[in-house]
Amino acid sequence: MENLIFSLNATMPIFLVMVAGYILRQIRMIDGSFVETLNSFNFKVTLPVLLLTDIAEADFYEVWDTKFVVFCFGVTLFCILVIIVVSNLLVKDRGIKGEFIQASYRGSAAVLGVAFIQNIYGSSSIAPLMILATVPLYNVAAVMILSFTAPGGTGLDRENLKKSLKGIATNPIILGIFFGMIISVTRMEIPVIIGKTLHSFSQLATPLALIGLGAAFEGRKALAKLKPTLISSLIKLFVMPAIFLPIAASLGFRNEKMVAILIMLGAPTTVSCYIMSKNMGHEGILSSSCVVSTTLLSSVFITLWLYLMKTYGLI
Repeated sequence: MENLIFSLNATMPIFLVMVAGYILRQIRMIDGSFVETLNSFNFKVTLPVLLLTDIAEADFYEVWDTKFVVFCFGVTLFCILVIIVVSNLLVKDRGIKGEFIQASYRGSAAVLGVAFIQNIYGSSSIAPLMILATVPLYNVAAVMILSFTAPGGTGLDRENLKKSLKGIATNPIILGIFFGMIISVTRMEIPVIIGKTLHSFSQLATPLALIGLGAAFEGRKALAKLKPTLISSLIKLFVMPAIFLPIAASLGFRNEKMVAILIMLGAPTTVSCYIMSKNMGHEGILSSSCVVSTTLLSSVFITLWLYLMKTYGLI
């Protein structure tokens, strides 16, 4: 019972804040324009500042773990390749194949990864290492997959690939991690005034991001493309964690690193999947359905995985 209470305490406050965001949208206290501005503000300001401060205040030489970074990158690449093969067997409609692949591997690493690690351990200094190992790969793979599977497409869209690479290089979250690492590596002292200002912004990151995620939730779209949605959701929330969490444990990863790996593998499909699919000529219905279904189901699955990891002494 103690382990179950621990797991519920780790997950339910996060999902309740998301529910609050959804309710605020339904009672029209906030609208679509506000949500769009809020998500942009979180992406460009609060989340990068949070990651910058967390890693800048950590001892880089103590936090950096090459084995962990290589594991995250290798597992992500392996999952993408296997899901591509599996999609050829399970998805007959070529028009949704790219969306299926992307939704099955690409999770909300930055928002929920930081939120869960912070909620359990009080800081998120290990989350940037996982984000650094996975997010650039997420984006490059998505561009290639969506280009090759676009309705009426002829193959890799070089312009979109170039745009994606530029986007990675200028991604505020990646830049926040980069500058945080520079400060940590050089052991640079942040002036007290600047440090307190950054902390004020960083404290806004998690609650605002969760409110924005909840407010953007569209339940009606979950009924669209039901079969591929359920298959993709099962891969995202159950199959990948079931395979790779035991491997991670056998390699000696524990505590914050195990939680980061769980989020990397089993976080809900990110809203970015829908945005990128629409921008690259896809219908977007399957992507939005997967975002909705995985967000709903993750409250159960993530609690389950945390409970099992706590029971076996991994966290």
